[in-house]
Amino acid sequence: MASINGLREQPELLALRALKLGDLLVAVPALRALRREFPEHRILYAAQEWLAPAVELVGSVDALLPLHGLDVPIDLTPGRIDVAVNLHGSGPESTGRLEALAPRRLIGHAAPGLPGPEWRHGIHERERWAGLLSWHGIAADPLDYLLLPPRAANPAPGAVVLHVGAAYGSRLWPVERFAAVAAEFNRAGRQVLLTGSASERPRALAVAGRAGLPESSVAAGELDLQAFAAVVAGAALVVSADTGAAHLASAYARPSVVIFGPAPVTEWGPPAGPHIALTDETVRVGDTFAADPDPALLAVTVADVLAAAEKLEVL
Repeated sequence: MASINGLREQPELLALRALKLGDLLVAVPALRALRREFPEHRILYAAQEWLAPAVELVGSVDALLPLHGLDVPIDLTPGRIDVAVNLHGSGPESTGRLEALAPRRLIGHAAPGLPGPEWRHGIHERERWAGLLSWHGIAADPLDYLLLPPRAANPAPGAVVLHVGAAYGSRLWPVERFAAVAAEFNRAGRQVLLTGSASERPRALAVAGRAGLPESSVAAGELDLQAFAAVVAGAALVVSADTGAAHLASAYARPSVVIFGPAPVTEWGPPAGPHIALTDETVRVGDTFAADPDPALLAVTVADVLAAAEKLEVL
């Protein structure tokens, strides 16, 4: 270990997962396990910089290392990282980026010259990453996924949160269906809050307009990540496609109705609890990056969502 003035530097562990919010949240059990196994290490999480407020809620990561993707090398001096953990994938790109750092130990799936478990298809992501660490002798519990309370105040405690956006068109449930759901909750006397990113604000405004809701019901583009987490953590119900909002609802054990399109429920679905996943696997195309909604998503009707809300005793 390198030293400064004869004193040992704190060893560092790098967990690579240069992806989005939902990807972070399904990796929480693995990150917690790494904290327990390496209490003396400074743990860095390599991912997109905007995730820093959410990384703070994990409670087992010391700092976020900004990394938008795998197109560029990880900006660290080779030899600095003591332990590197590949929570990104199992391919040559992610493995190569970590090998270039020359860590003392590299934890990942099986790859040429590297020990590890074989990549398995059809298992849940929480189980995948917890299982990876278990294979390497690091005890991990896939059910250790709950987040710390957000430090931000909740501007709408007890609201029914409809997260109307998604990163790709394949997960965009139609505006008119969100509007019909919003209108029904409004008629039932529930406060409805429409969330999404700044670019999704026009979509949220369109939902509000069709539902007869005031513009004040639209929070899309107005919440930072901690405030968004606070809204979800205090929600009466979260209705969302398979997005980060749905994973936040799981992370705070809030009732949720999750509409699935291209992603399999078996791999990305919510855990046991007050959560209902809706989809039609028989018509799923499975193209995450498609511009048009997946047929499995479109198979979910307004009546399906409202029935799920009734089952959860929110409507």
